Order: sequence, then C-alpha cells, then structure tokens
Amino acid sequence: MPESLLILFQTINEILAASIVILAFSMLLYNLTRDLHNRVARTSGAVLACVTIPYVCDVFLSLQPDLEVSLVVARLQWVGIAFIPAALFHLSDALLATTGLPSRGRRKRIIRILYLMSAAFLITAIFTDAIITPSIVQRIVSFDAGPLAWLFITYFISVVIVTFINMQRARQRCLTRTTRRRMGYLQYAILLPALGIFPFSIFIPFADEQSLGFALLVVGANLFVIATLIFLSYPLSFFGSNKPDRIVKVELLHFLLRGPGTGLLALVTILVVGRATRVLGLDNDDFLPFGVVAVVLMWQWGIHLLMPTLEYWLIYRDEDEDQMARLRDLNERIVTRNDLLQYSEATLAAVADQLRVKEAFLLMVREGELEPIQSVGMDHLNGFLAEQEAELKTLLATAQQSAEFIPWRDYQILPLHSQRTADKGAVVGLLGVRASADELEAVEHDGLGPMVQRLEQTIEDFRLQAEIFTAVEGLLPQITSNRQRADEMEFRTHLPSASTPDHDEFYEQVRAALRHYWGGPGITHSRLHDLRIVQMRTAQGENPTAALRAVLQEAIEQHRPNGERSLTAPEWTIYNILTLRFLEGKKVRDVARRMSMSEADLYRKQRMAIEAVCSTLQELEKAARSASAAH
Repeated sequence: MPESLLILFQTINEILAASIVILAFSMLLYNLTRDLHNRVARTSGAVLACVTIPYVCDVFLSLQPDLEVSLVVARLQWVGIAFIPAALFHLSDALLATTGLPSRGRRKRIIRILYLMSAAFLITAIFTDAIITPSIVQRIVSFDAGPLAWLFITYFISVVIVTFINMQRARQRCLTRTTRRRMGYLQYAILLPALGIFPFSIFIPFADEQSLGFALLVVGANLFVIATLIFLSYPLSFFGSNKPDRIVKVELLHFLLRGPGTGLLALVTILVVGRATRVLGLDNDDFLPFGVVAVVLMWQWGIHLLMPTLEYWLIYRDEDEDQMARLRDLNERIVTRNDLLQYSEATLAAVADQLRVKEAFLLMVREGELEPIQSVGMDHLNGFLAEQEAELKTLLATAQQSAEFIPWRDYQILPLHSQRTADKGAVVGLLGVRASADELEAVEHDGLGPMVQRLEQTIEDFRLQAEIFTAVEGLLPQITSNRQRADEMEFRTHLPSASTPDHDEFYEQVRAALRHYWGGPGITHSRLHDLRIVQMRTAQGENPTAALRAVLQEAIEQHRPNGERSLTAPEWTIYNILTLRFLEGKKVRDVARRMSMSEADLYRKQRMAIEAVCSTLQELEKAARSASAAH
C-alpha cells in the first residue's frame, strides 16, 4: 500500500510541476505583453522566468531521458535557482522606484553585482562540483551539497531578506489603503516562489527523497507554489497598467480562466488518460484526442455561462453592476452604420419587390443635408446624389408635410417623417423609386406601410445614435481618470503638471475640439481650456469656448504656406484639410473630391494634420509658460 501511494503522489507531483510551468510561463507572457516599457512588468517577468526554468527541467526529467541528458538538464535547473535572488532584488528596486524612490546609483550598482554573482554561481554549478555534487542511483540523477553550497545558501538568504526590507519600504511609501494592501500582498507573495525552487534536495539523502513523507512534502510545496503564483498575479497586474482597476480585474480573470485554466485541464486529461489502458472500451490513444477536445469545449462553455456571475461576485458591486449592465445593454442595442446598411438594404429590396420597380434608393436628412444610405439596382448613388443634390434639396423644402409619392424626373419620391415627440412630422429621409405615377397606381400598396415605417424607424435610430456617438466623441477624450494618474497620487511620486497630458490623450482632446469646432461637448467641455494660452485669452474677457476656438484657429493659420492658395498643391494639403474639414465643416467626400484624393488618403492625411496642430499648440503653450515665468 505505501508503494502504491508513493507512485500516486509522484504522479500527482509530476502533474503539479507541469501545472506550475504552464501557470508561470502564462503569467510571464501576460506581464510582457501588457507593457514592456514598465520596469515592474519587466522585472517581474525575470522572476517568473526564474521560477519557470527549474520546473520545466523537472517535467523533462520526469520523462526519463538518457542519463547523460538527465545530468545536463538537472544542472540547467540552476539557471533559475542562481538568478532568482538577483531578480527579486531587481523587482524590489523597481517597486521602490514606482513609489517615488528611484535609485541614486547605489542600488543600480548592487543589482549589477548581484547578477554577476548569480552568473558566477551558475557557472560554478554547471561546470564544477563545488556547489552541487551529482550522485546517480538507479539511473536517477540527484545532487548532494558541495563544499561551497553554504556560500550560495548564505547569498540566497541574505538577498531574500534585503528584498523583503525593500518591499517593506515600498509598502510604507504607499498613500492609500488599497495600494498598501496590494504592496503587502507582493511583499510576502513575491518571496514564496523563491522558497518553492530553493534547493532543499541537496541536503536530503536520496533514500529519503524516495520516501512517502518526502513525496507528500513535495506535493504540498507544489500546491503552495501554484496558489502563490495565482495570488501573485493579482497585485502585479495593477502596476504599470493605465486602465481602471475594474478593467484590470476583468482582463486578469478572463486570462486565468481561458489561458492557464484551459492548459491545466488539457494537461490533466492527457496525463490521466495516457496512464490508463482503456477508456470507455477504447484504447487510450484513440480516446485521448476526443477527451482533450471534449474537456476544452466543456470548460469554455462553462466559462461563458458562469463569467457574468463570477464578474458580479468578484468585481462588480451595487451601482457598478447597474452601470455596467446599462453599458452592456447599450452595446447590444446600438446600431452601427454597417448594421443600418444591411437592414435598410433588405427593407429597400422588399419595397422594390412590392412596387415592382428595378431601382430604389434611400437618403437620410440630417441638419438640412442629404446623405446616401442605400440603393437597389443603382451602382452610382453617391454620384447620382452629387449631381442631383440641389434639385433634391428644393424638393425636400416643398415636401415637409407630404405623405404621398411626389413625381420627380423618372422617379417617385416619398418623404419619410420622424415619429419622435421632439420633432414629430419632420422629414428625416427620402425614399425614391424609379417608376411613373401610373405604374405605381397599377400595383397594390397594402404591404408598403409597414416597410415605410421600418425605414423611418431605422433612420431615426441612426440619427439618434449619431447624436450619442457625437457626444461620446466629444466627452471621451476629457475622461482622464486612469490607473496611470491614480498611481501618481497613490504613491509618493513627483507629480507632473496636471495640465500636461500624454501625447495620445492630448491628440484625442485636440481632435474632439476640432470636430466640434462650431459647437459640441468636444470644445465646450474640453480639458484644453486648462492650457495657459487659453486661460490668458479668458482672463482678457473672452468666453472660454471662444478663446479655445481662437487658439485653434491661430494654430491652424501657422500652417498656411506663403503664396496663392491651391487645393491640389502638396504644400497646402495640411492647411486645406484643417480649414475645409473643421473650420468650414465640410464632409469627407466633398473635401476629398475638391482636393482630388481618395477618402482613405484624406483620413490618413487628416491624422497628420491634427498631429501638426498638436505640435503647434504645445509650442505655443511652452512659449506662454516661459513668458509667464519670466514675469
């Protein structure tokens, strides 16, 4: 019975070792893909790599390779064991720097020395028997302590203690209860993986390593390391992230369940089925692919069903859940332009079939302008509208109260009216079909009413959601309460100027202000009002919005080339885009046509134009601050 238990626990230990590899390597990839520019992410990746390497070697050794290979791989475990003290100290230095206490040179020198010492211990462990002495029993490689093992153990424990002290210093520099709690988690959790790969086995005789008690101890230690890695992933995920805590938690939860969780289940299935002879009357090799696929699919299905409940219990509470439910509901109800085109095409085709016509088109009316939506049997709706826009606008002005088809050229035009209380009866669109009045009278109109109502409702939804998008486009750039700014306040850091946003944020604010140049939240609620050049104009009695508008115009005028204006000359491209698109408020297709370029090319150069305005505004702001400082 003890021998069978020993085999069982050794098998469990192999599974747990492979699980640690999957979990540690997954967390390493997760940290590196989040933000390579963040020191905490990079140094924590080094720690996780040091944990991964010994367990990868353990898993490989469990496959019982040749004796020579086993000896080499067993020594390679010391890549992680030797370097983890230096990696831990490096991580503690990064956390201290995050809390506003960067190294003044001393800790950097210590880090270099520690990595050199780790490299020296690694070379000694791989190429000599000074730290570890190999012993081979029953074709199994184990190591005993060498004459210099005490030196490495002293180095290992000393660096871990200093790391713990540094983490305590970082914890004391946290200003909020939340950040102190997370740093406390890290203070203890970051040291436990080092204990998990500490070379205890060099002090234990080989006979004891094959005992039931030692197997139980190893299983417990591996379970402890797995729990520690999962626990460690939580506080580490917040450092260096510029997203709200809620988003960080959701991303981490999804990652752990769909990444390492799926890998662990597949691994357990492979190992369990692989050790069986027959499963459900099938050979294990025949059943294995089916079993792995079935487990993965069922796991993903379970995550899909349980994720809303898990997010509610672990992340969202009270009004947070209510707010997120509203956002999810908005996401499900919202209709994009592609959705509108698809839905309106089907309805327009049904109208054409009902009226037995070959051509039909749908136009939307917004702010007195006509926008092409969809057509059936016409390949040139944009060109058709450009040629006939003036006549259609005249027809629109005379058709405000009409609910019948109006003859126009070879077409019959039906005004589509709003059903909203605010502007009930106003024309929101035009439905055109190519037919004469006699041809329309010859067909039945019984089913036309519901189709017309669908088109009216579709256009109404699109107009309403366009208002939502416009508001969001103007307000979203002004929302800057992200994790990066929270970090600036939660630690004792040197705070940057509140009026100096990062490049992407500044670009979005300028873009929103330009798009809402003549009115809208993008300019009326803009954080660009905090700029010194805007405040100087406001102090002279100008309205804040008018002051910002004047500053934007001044920045645009600085990009006007000398000489006579040309709509096609390359040197006038930036200025023409800025004036036509934003100061004059013309549509993309009109500007593209006037400047003889494609809409895709216009969008690309429009971004360059906005970038140019951003650079000019920053130069003007710098000059204004310098002038203020001089006085």
